Amino acid sequence: MTSVGAVPVYQLYGEHENWPTPEMVHCESIAARSRLHNWHIKPHQHTGLFQILYLESGSARIQLDDQQRMMHAGHVLMVPQICIHGFEFARDTVGHVVTLAYPLINKLTRQMPDGLASLTSPSLHALGEDQESACIRMAFGALDMEYRGSAPHRDVLIEALLGAILAWLSRHAMQMPSGMQREAGRGTRHFARFCELLEENYLQHRPVGYYAKRLGITAAHLNLLCRQTVSKSALELIHERVLLEAKRNLVYTSMTVSEVSYAIGFSDPAYFTRFFKRAAGCPPKDFRQRAVSGYSTESPAEGHFR
Repeated sequence: MTSVGAVPVYQLYGEHENWPTPEMVHCESIAARSRLHNWHIKPHQHTGLFQILYLESGSARIQLDDQQRMMHAGHVLMVPQICIHGFEFARDTVGHVVTLAYPLINKLTRQMPDGLASLTSPSLHALGEDQESACIRMAFGALDMEYRGSAPHRDVLIEALLGAILAWLSRHAMQMPSGMQREAGRGTRHFARFCELLEENYLQHRPVGYYAKRLGITAAHLNLLCRQTVSKSALELIHERVLLEAKRNLVYTSMTVSEVSYAIGFSDPAYFTRFFKRAAGCPPKDFRQRAVSGYSTESPAEGHFR
């Protein structure tokens, strides 16, 4: 077995840099990345990202942590963060890979009771010939089309389609036998609730102690849960969410850097600039210039989040 410490952690497979864009979803065909690696994706893991794979045709031998299984046409696989996973695809396999950042997962599952908790373990699901399965097949096709396009209300429709797919996955995950799907424990539920609270409060820059008190646990316990679940402290997750919102505002709005800093809860633009540079590796103005120039030379379908 490969030790966890030796398993590479990627944003997207083969990409060594941090995810530099404010987009919270990435869609591509299975072939787009697998063909570059002779259809063999070596075991790896992600932090902060949730992946969904759907096979339209072909097959794959998949590794999920310490288990190996076969994936066939009509199968949908969900891979939460930290799970070690690898694939050996049959040549010319056709399907989709959807990658979501956890702030978007939190947003889409907010109205689903225990929705996030049901998505914390890797699981494989088979689409059938019923009408519900036909709708999910159509959802993957429509999602791919919308992601590649630039039609009005693109983001709204993408989130609606993702919500339908996640609801279907959560529904089926909760129906699986206990031996196939681990029951979400109290720690998992606490982490899921922390993610919900973070989404509601990140603009207020609440301290870790605030979230721990809302959960009825200590700050040390919350940090332990976060490190066990995503290998990051609670404060790191808080800063990541603030950084993501800053990136979105820098790319998708015409606000100045000072206006962005005030919009996301900073009272001092100079302090915001220092925070952004430390977290993102470059000043806000440089990030905006790189992002805009990058979008002008490559479409969302072609972008590999360099």
